[in-house]
Amino acid sequence: MTTSVRAKVRIPLRFADGYAVEAEAVTFHGLTDGLEHLALRLGEPAEVPLVRLHSECLTGDVFGSARCDCGPQLREAVERIAAAGGYLLYLRQEGRGIGLYNKLDAYALQDGGLDTYAANTALGLPEDGRDYRPAAEMLAALEVETVDLLSNNPDKAEQLLAYGIGVRERIPTGVFASNANIRYLQAKVEQAGHRIVLPGRPALAS
Repeated sequence: MTTSVRAKVRIPLRFADGYAVEAEAVTFHGLTDGLEHLALRLGEPAEVPLVRLHSECLTGDVFGSARCDCGPQLREAVERIAAAGGYLLYLRQEGRGIGLYNKLDAYALQDGGLDTYAANTALGLPEDGRDYRPAAEMLAALEVETVDLLSNNPDKAEQLLAYGIGVRERIPTGVFASNANIRYLQAKVEQAGHRIVLPGRPALAS
């Protein structure tokens, strides 16, 4: 079944710091995983739009958890995409694809000393179980062939390319480091090649 646009609706977005912007939410028919992923159209997308694939993080996006950098990345991405014109794809892939309860179980193991990837493995789960085929399907349904990708994660670009979406440029997000998430961020650099330069630490990924 070919993926197609299901509906579009305007949503005024308001963030806790006062930033506000109008978005157009787009839903889809025919996504291969059957999940309710959402595209937010922000600004006026150019021929090559700025795009972020943002995996759902209830704890960070909604409750402001400082254990990760997801909430600040989401807030930053909305403003940057609105300025440049493009799409934020909000993907229902909680916990790098392992689900909310499993993510919280992994947090408990992290409290015992494991990093975020080792904790997933200890639970018998993939370090990163995300498949970005639905994101590529969403972009194709939006008639987007090539993107500037707002991401520090090389896997996102590699998967989009494998699924037929061109990546003209990979643009890093800001670095939102704190005492609560520094081990988490360092693990993303060392284990998954994220392009992050942490305060007081050398760059380990290009």
